[in-house]
Amino acid sequence: MRTGKYETSESGNSAVGTAVSFLLIGLGIGAAMGMLLAPKSGKQIRKDLRRSYDDTMDTISDWTDDAKERFEEVVEKGAGLTEQLREKAEPLTRRLRRD
Repeated sequence: MRTGKYETSESGNSAVGTAVSFLLIGLGIGAAMGMLLAPKSGKQIRKDLRRSYDDTMDTISDWTDDAKERFEEVVEKGAGLTEQLREKAEPLTRRLRRD
């Protein structure tokens, strides 16, 4: 039996991105197989596939937009915190330069 510490990857988001990628791939394959095995005409299947593709692309676009908005919010908060720290450290910096 092996004991010890488990190592995690450096970036926590890579696992989430991989999971989402596999989820989308699985959903796409499942939808395609379901449509290909369904008793529909080729024209109807192509129409359904196109509709599913468009819906998926819309969903991904929405997720991307949400991620961009969240990233921008984090950057703005970080800039604000940086400015606050700079203002608080300024008197100390001036004092150290005098001495």
